[in-house]
Amino acid sequence: MKPLVVVNALTRIFDVSKPWLNRVIERLPRALLTAVSDVSMTIEEKSVYALVGESGSGKSTIGKMVVGLLPPSAGSVEIEGVDLFRSTDADAVDAVRGDIQMIFQDPFASLNPRWRVRNIITEPVAARNGDIAGMAERLLEQVGLSALDADKYPHEFSGGQRQRICIARALASEPRLIVCDEPTSALDVSVQAQVLNLMSDLKDDFGLTYLFISHDLTVVRHMADTVGVLYLGRLVEEAPRDDLFDHPKHPYTRMLLEAAPKLDGFDRTPELPKGEIPDPINPPSGCVFHPRCPIAVDQCKIERPLSRIVGNSRVACHLAE
Repeated sequence: MKPLVVVNALTRIFDVSKPWLNRVIERLPRALLTAVSDVSMTIEEKSVYALVGESGSGKSTIGKMVVGLLPPSAGSVEIEGVDLFRSTDADAVDAVRGDIQMIFQDPFASLNPRWRVRNIITEPVAARNGDIAGMAERLLEQVGLSALDADKYPHEFSGGQRQRICIARALASEPRLIVCDEPTSALDVSVQAQVLNLMSDLKDDFGLTYLFISHDLTVVRHMADTVGVLYLGRLVEEAPRDDLFDHPKHPYTRMLLEAAPKLDGFDRTPELPKGEIPDPINPPSGCVFHPRCPIAVDQCKIERPLSRIVGNSRVACHLAE
């Protein structure tokens, strides 16, 4: 399979400083928060690439940059060979943007409460003056709802049904890439399973590619082909799903897997994760994980590890072996 998305050295820095006058009076320096730091990855066509990590690790920021909602501070995002932010061919960028959609975490917040479902679903196509006759009804049936629901408003549906409407809207423009930002975290467990199975079926039926952002490792194991692990904005490990879950190479990946709930974990007392994720405004020197790492050595405190291939994984750790 060929790569549909190529992300190279992606970085995003936010200026979270106080206003200029406050900084002058209080003699404070500018405060720069590095949300994403030098992330490189490729997403193959018709596959599922999952990003996992703790809250604040930069997952959603990467998702927003991939769909073009947020410009990077450095690095590039190429989709179908077109650089979303540096290409001078406006028509090519516009065509690529038409092949990208996003499913957000909160289905109710991402639906206009004053619009009927028909208008919500057909909006991506209507904005480009496309043919929308019968589209909403057809898509509603494809995601397991009734065609009669097209005349209803979002508040008339349950959370799982609203997420199905969001999926129908994402499918309306016949995209090739869908970025899913925690698409089931706001749903009950039984509804999560229904939505995830629906997304898997639609991926096969429509030949979709997913960038799947989640903190739920059970969901990731069910959905992903390749998994990237983020810590403090840096990609610390990337591997095929089975290799990552069965043979994690990075200490942070092992910590995440050990802390995750297990069905056969009765009478199991996992070692709790040590420490908190550091301040991204003042990250630690060297390997950013070394203050929490159980196997850190002096080299980890000084030298930032580069990504390298270890077995089937790409890992940024001096002691990966």
